Amino acid sequence: MEKFIVKETQNNMRLDKVLVAFMSDKSRNYISKLIDDGKCFVNDKVAKASLKVKPEDVISIDIPEDKPLDVKGEDIPLNIIYEDEDILIIDKQQGLVVHPSNGHWEHTLVNAIMHHCKDLSAINGVIRPGIVHRIDKDTSGLICVAKNDVAHNFLAEQLKDHTMSRTYVALVRGVIKENHGTINMPIGRDSRNRQKMAVTRNNSKEAITNFDVIKRFANNTLIECHLVTGRTHQIRVHMSYIGYPVEGDPLYGGRNYKKLYDGGQLLTAVKLKLIHPRSKKEMEFETKLPSYFQNIIDNLE
Repeated sequence: MEKFIVKETQNNMRLDKVLVAFMSDKSRNYISKLIDDGKCFVNDKVAKASLKVKPEDVISIDIPEDKPLDVKGEDIPLNIIYEDEDILIIDKQQGLVVHPSNGHWEHTLVNAIMHHCKDLSAINGVIRPGIVHRIDKDTSGLICVAKNDVAHNFLAEQLKDHTMSRTYVALVRGVIKENHGTINMPIGRDSRNRQKMAVTRNNSKEAITNFDVIKRFANNTLIECHLVTGRTHQIRVHMSYIGYPVEGDPLYGGRNYKKLYDGGQLLTAVKLKLIHPRSKKEMEFETKLPSYFQNIIDNLE
């Protein structure tokens, strides 16, 4: 249990903002979750984030103890683009699940990382150590992993503030006439299929995707997508919604068409730009299209 005394200069400030100032080594998301879980008290009473505090108020916050990482390491090949004492940048292969989940406790990216490196942040718990952001099983490309909690919190703030830039390349079905576009449609869980996401106003969150056309083919378009937000399946949902589903997509691609590729969606994360948590310098990473993707493009030429 950590305790803080509200200062005169913090009079009438929201509780969550005061805690962000006191706990500068923790992210806003982390602090908000502790408050939402009822682990924060003001003058010995459970408090909400919106509470306006007064000088000399005593804030107590119950910080859960770190649990040991219990994911089994596995010798799975990793394409490591960059590594230092704070972060790992990995070019994930298609078909590899990012982290363990119910019914899928092995053969994931996390299992591979645990074999390579034991020192990872525990911010996301014992089954998602180090995972700052995720990409789908059948989406390949760049993903950032935090090796300690300070790095994880710093990177998580960039995701929340949209200062971490992620760029994807996708091959979609249909020929897009516009050279550029922005899709600003909220995404939430599909009410008819809990395995899917959908554009919906019900229990949804803001979702914004920008795209640029790279090249047009007879029946397809190669596009570059820039995520402003990072919702589950965002690019796949948005492109399907406007009538240009990602080729090979088993969930959002539709049924009544001839697939170009049966190995999963033709979507890959090719660029990642971030501020390094220790040096505070901007870093940019880039990877080429994977061979399976490039082969499809070459056959369309």
